[in-house]
Amino acid sequence: MALALCALVSGCTIATDDGPASEAPLVSETSAAPVPPVFPPTSDAEIWTTAPPVEALPAEDLAAEFGALESTAGGPIGLALVPVGGGPPTVLGTWTSGSAWSTVKVPLALAAIRRGADAVFADATAAIESSDNAAADNLWGSLGDSAAAGGAVEAVLRQGGDAATAVQRERIRPEFSAFGQTEWSTQDQATFAAGLSCIPDAAPVVEMMNSVAPEQQWGLAKMSDAAFKGGWGPGVRGGYDVRQVGIVTTVAGRVGVAIAAQPNSGSFTDGTAMLDAVGSWLESHGNQLPAGHCL
Repeated sequence: MALALCALVSGCTIATDDGPASEAPLVSETSAAPVPPVFPPTSDAEIWTTAPPVEALPAEDLAAEFGALESTAGGPIGLALVPVGGGPPTVLGTWTSGSAWSTVKVPLALAAIRRGADAVFADATAAIESSDNAAADNLWGSLGDSAAAGGAVEAVLRQGGDAATAVQRERIRPEFSAFGQTEWSTQDQATFAAGLSCIPDAAPVVEMMNSVAPEQQWGLAKMSDAAFKGGWGPGVRGGYDVRQVGIVTTVAGRVGVAIAAQPNSGSFTDGTAMLDAVGSWLESHGNQLPAGHCL
């Protein structure tokens, strides 16, 4: 999907990754379906660098530095960090919760692959790597009616450690999918990302998150080693929210990350630029983030 070039939301109609299935695809697709690769169970064995870990910065120090970043960001930003294997969450910034948009395609893809395996793999790949909305609708439909689909996605969230998020089952905004309007806090999202890292059959989905389309390489793409999925769309009063969920690998282990921005300008491109700043800030602190290993 091409990035929006308009400066204000009033002129933006294409910079949403969660439109109705009837929309023409905003990205090109090849006719050949990808062949599902074979992945070993997720494990921490033999993947860590031998470089000595740096002691994590205290949460209060991270908060002070992130507050300084937000003061010049051009709108509210948010960040949540949860170490893999357990540990207290670190929640920073004033943006703390909102519509999931296409970040919810991550648990949706895993739920659908579990149900449909090879039959849905091409749609899962398109939904994660290119944020294809029609493919995501196909995944949702493969899980049964809205109640069954919502329950299947929630089961994945619970397995990942998110005990609170309720997947939206009905269209509350007719122009967008039901599941994309799921209210998902940065804390719950980072908790899920940390847990996802340790779910053995989630490896194909995480690999897709490592292969996001070039035009969606912003935010966490600024980090040296991050698997991520973005989501974006206009709020009910206009103005874009832009967010990402990801798993970051550092010398100390892995950390679940959720970042978000709500530009004062309402512009999608300003939102991605704000997340670029957050990603660069995280990269500069990469080896001091609270990280851990699967238990």
